[in-house]
Amino acid sequence: MKQLFSAILLILAASAQAQSVKSFVMAKPEEAGMSSARLARIDGVVNDYINQQWIPGSVVLVIRNGKIVHEKAYGYSDAEAKIPMKTDNIFRIASQSKAITSLAVMMLWEEGKFFLDDPVSKYIPEFKNPRVLTSFNMRDSSFTAEKAKSEPTIRQLLTHTSGIDYAGIGSQEFKAIYAKAGLVSGIGNNKGTIAEKMKLLGGLPLKHNPGERYTYGLNNDVLGYLVEIWSGMSFDNFLRKRIFEPLGMKDTWFYLPPDRHSRLVTLYEGSSGTYRRATKTVYDGVNPDYPKLEGTYFSGGAGLSSTVEDYAKFLQLFLNKGEFNGTRLLSRKTVELMLTNQTLDPVTEQFGLGFGLETERNDARSVYSIGTFSWGGAYMTSYWADPKEKIVALIFNQMYATSHGDLSERVKTLIYSSITD
Repeated sequence: MKQLFSAILLILAASAQAQSVKSFVMAKPEEAGMSSARLARIDGVVNDYINQQWIPGSVVLVIRNGKIVHEKAYGYSDAEAKIPMKTDNIFRIASQSKAITSLAVMMLWEEGKFFLDDPVSKYIPEFKNPRVLTSFNMRDSSFTAEKAKSEPTIRQLLTHTSGIDYAGIGSQEFKAIYAKAGLVSGIGNNKGTIAEKMKLLGGLPLKHNPGERYTYGLNNDVLGYLVEIWSGMSFDNFLRKRIFEPLGMKDTWFYLPPDRHSRLVTLYEGSSGTYRRATKTVYDGVNPDYPKLEGTYFSGGAGLSSTVEDYAKFLQLFLNKGEFNGTRLLSRKTVELMLTNQTLDPVTEQFGLGFGLETERNDARSVYSIGTFSWGGAYMTSYWADPKEKIVALIFNQMYATSHGDLSERVKTLIYSSITD
């Protein structure tokens, strides 16, 4: 009897978990204060990009008030094989990994594991006594550096003001310095570990003094390693157990299980204007099919692949002030902190703890509402979430080095022009 009772409890718990991570429900746009006719304009714009051979295919998802008002797949996931794109296809989301890493960090901040203004060296000693680059010799990648005015902090990692640059895609001098040291961009690099590489990074010079400028860099890979230190778990396991499983993000992975390989969208290259299959390595020697590999490097800045609905669950969590379908990962106050601009003059970029932000300072340039948070990925994926209008929008493509990367801006206009209330 006791065993039977335990089994029933397990079934009920599993049922409750399944209900808490259910997918979004569909609704007519008019039920959410939007126009069906105007949202239908998205079809024409996306199909035009496909007909012009600027992209092979795309998935667009629009959610308002927690309900799907537009979700469509366009074109092909594999143009040569004529495999139609589907809404549950998996995309390399590259830098969209950063916000997920920031969520992991802030969950541990809520547990009292660190202070935001702690120096990184408190947890990774290799970052002690940082230096700032003063000269660089392109012939042999040698350099000189001077003592930094301060040490980079956790907050500066979250806002890309630490002075750390990017391997593979950063400035010319730091691409060379990092390559010589064996550091990688994380965009599909599967060898080594973040512990090994971030310790190496700690001994290399900074691009500028911490806090003085915004430099997009390997900050989130450092944060991924810090998650390992603070949690005692591998970074991929922390994300799986603490974020992906609770939110029902079953298709978000660093390296895809074999049963999901067929859903990975083919990567295309478009620097010549029209697309063609990417057959050569990209960025710093990356195999285009890296999500199908079995890797050990879990890049918090660029390593994940996902679907539009999985990522929408993550974004809706923030619109819901830290809760999604009965699962709470953050408090309301922590979400408010993350979505508050953290950068000070002379830094002009408006950035919270993990997201680019729409603020009064930059609002005249966009139709976004103040408070909107957004970012994108290197392979032409993009997202935003608008707390005022309660909109979550994702436009996913798989293009490398495209000359037609403005699709998301066009779709953005169509979405906002569809609001009727």
